[in-house]
This record gives sequence, structure tokens and C-alpha cells, in this order.
Amino acid sequence: MSILGQYHHFAIRTGNIQRAIAFYEVLGFRVTERFTAGVTLACWLEGLGTRLELLQVPVPRPAADAFGDEHYVGYYHLSLWVNNVAECLEELREQLSETPLVLLPPTDQFIGQKKYRVAFIQDYDGLPIELIEVVQDAENGRDSPSIEDNCRLNPDA
Repeated sequence: MSILGQYHHFAIRTGNIQRAIAFYEVLGFRVTERFTAGVTLACWLEGLGTRLELLQVPVPRPAADAFGDEHYVGYYHLSLWVNNVAECLEELREQLSETPLVLLPPTDQFIGQKKYRVAFIQDYDGLPIELIEVVQDAENGRDSPSIEDNCRLNPDA
């Protein structure tokens, strides 16, 4: 028996909470609570089967380069399972007010018996986000199923 309950949320500190809310809403999150943490504006967003907390930092400094610094230790990235990485990137470019920086364009990668396509973007505060799709399951020899909404979390996980 575990002394822990269940997963509750993950938190991201941001330099501009309104800008961050707009970004994560496009990814599928919706604000459920707004509050303050001391002098800091904060909110909870829910979506994609999880809860995200955003906290505005009054005097922000740039985030560490978790993607580009191979010696960095700590938070690396948030990974979102999508149906089609290329189409999701295009959809994000169309829906976001600022085009997200692509850290890694769509790239195929084998992990175990599955072929994945991954891409990395960063949010407006510089935090890496991985977009990942299953291209082919080598065990079953089939491609991943098609879903109309290419940027939503794959429900067949």
C-alpha cells in the first residue's frame, strides 16, 4: 500500500500569466480556478487528463536551457501525445498569437517495438514541450489510428 494518493498537478512559473494561459488553452487546457499565492497571480488549468498550475513570477529571469544544454539536470519537458505531429505544428502556428519556436522539427525515433514521430516546441517562457505520435507499432505491423482533431491527446493510450 502506498502512502501517496494520486497525482494532483504540475506547476509552471511564468513571466506573463495571461500569455501563458492563452498558450496552454490552445493546447487543450481550460482555466478552472484563479487565485493568488502570496503576491503572485496563479491559476489551475485542466485538460488532457491532468491539471496544470501557472504562477506568475513578479521579476522573471530566463528559464534554463533544458533542451539545448546536455548537462542540464532537472525538468526536461512536458510530452503531449498527438495524432499527427506535422499537422499539430501547423494548427498551433495558425491558432497561437505568436508562432512557437520549434526546437526539433518532426523526427522519427524507434523506442522498443514502436516507431514514433516527435517534435519539440517551447512555450512562451522557453519551456520545452514534446509532441509525439505513434507512427507504426512493429508488433502489430499497423499504423496509428486516425483522429480528426490532430492536436488533441490520443484517447487510445
